[in-house]
Amino acid sequence: MCGMPSADSTQASVHEPDPVRPTKEDEVAAAGSELIGGPLGRRALIGASRWTPVRVIALVAIGMFALGLVQKAPCYNGAWFFGASSQYTHACYSDIPHLYQGRGFADGLVPYFDRLPGDMQYLEYPVLTGVFMEVASWLTPGSGTIQYQEQWYWMVNAGMLMVCASVIAVCVTRTHARRPWDGLLVALAPAFALTATINWDLLAVALTAAAMLMWSRGRPLAFGVLLGLATAAKLYPFLILGPLLVLCWRAGTWRAFGTALGGAIVAWAVVNGPVMLFAFEGWSKFYTFSQERGVDFGSFWLIMAQNSDDPLSIDTVNTLATLLMLVCCAAVAALALTAPRRPRFAQLAFLVVAAFILTNKVYSPQYVLWLIPLAALARPKWRDVLIWQACEVAYFLGIWLYLAYTTSGEAHKGLPTDGYHWAIGLHLLGTLYLCAMIVRDIFMPERDPVRRSGDDDPSGGVLDGAEDVFVLGPAARPSRHTTARFDGAQVQWGKQGTTGGSL
Repeated sequence: MCGMPSADSTQASVHEPDPVRPTKEDEVAAAGSELIGGPLGRRALIGASRWTPVRVIALVAIGMFALGLVQKAPCYNGAWFFGASSQYTHACYSDIPHLYQGRGFADGLVPYFDRLPGDMQYLEYPVLTGVFMEVASWLTPGSGTIQYQEQWYWMVNAGMLMVCASVIAVCVTRTHARRPWDGLLVALAPAFALTATINWDLLAVALTAAAMLMWSRGRPLAFGVLLGLATAAKLYPFLILGPLLVLCWRAGTWRAFGTALGGAIVAWAVVNGPVMLFAFEGWSKFYTFSQERGVDFGSFWLIMAQNSDDPLSIDTVNTLATLLMLVCCAAVAALALTAPRRPRFAQLAFLVVAAFILTNKVYSPQYVLWLIPLAALARPKWRDVLIWQACEVAYFLGIWLYLAYTTSGEAHKGLPTDGYHWAIGLHLLGTLYLCAMIVRDIFMPERDPVRRSGDDDPSGGVLDGAEDVFVLGPAARPSRHTTARFDGAQVQWGKQGTTGGSL
């Protein structure tokens, strides 16, 4: 519990701090606001309308999601079903309609329990995603042509995924209480709209965003349960526990971390346990498929393989990718323990998930969804997010044009291999650029948009404003990690409940 406020802080704590206005602190947001009448004026009646930031951002997210559905219209109307390359030339490919029949849902097969015909013997998705897919199949009419059923299946999934998109936008908007408009970075992200219905990743992303919100509210058990469910839908969310471990180590908040870890383990086990017990071979398919899968689209490993006369074996790539990821995790841990001020939770979460994406042997276009909510929390700067998003949109177009090239026969309509390598390079450079900006913010807290506005770690929950108990390197000197100065103003951190800005 927080102690009694000091005489110096009493006046500042009487009034709730005003929400941060992006149009006031971000030049790109200010320029973009001209489309709707310009930046918010000082006489605007904030909070006097029913159009709260949460409601506005949720509606914007739904609107952008709908535009993404429109972008898939050429495929819905025929490109998924006729012609080898038309779904690629229109850049509207989706796994969802193809897997309705390909994974036995059209035939009423039970995921993980019933063996599939063909090369893929069992569903190669985690259990909670399999449940999501199965529920969508129950809502799909079983009559009519297979094309009609696949169209229905895609639309049912799209409706369910739109709910996930709304949850993501709302959770990001509410995670940083004083920065609700940062949620627009998610709602307006072009790559979000373009990739939302390629696969089922939004389920895991929504659960992860909800978990981050719960942690920011000081509810570690709810965080752990939601993160465990997210990991039961996709593998990547468990990576977030690593940054949380080192941050809690630095702050000495072991009880909160233990509660979160316990909740995550139990939630994951509750979902996976029954399937693991009664259909182990089907349950393990996701893990064996991930291990045995060769070098695939979007990774720098593919560039190396396609430019080598003697490409590395799958086992070698698995080993090297794992080692690279471990090196990146060690670097993130060192950064967390030696930075002049304890990094924000969202910053390290972004870095570790980005490291996984950069070192992995495959990068599907929808993987960008994993990073978008974390980017909005870690680096809420419109210029940098838009630069990164431009690179991701370029990759989105590049992979489909490359597949159009490889499936159009001798016509070779699309992007040749060398051009696709440049698209991969843009994706890698864009992600590295945003990582570099976040690392700079960690070493120079005065450049961090969140900390410039006077906050410490609004997504940090028990970490927000907590004192450090374990620090390495020069940051161990109190004068280096308890204050940060910038532009004549001073922000002080280090005592729970007494974060504040310049007076």
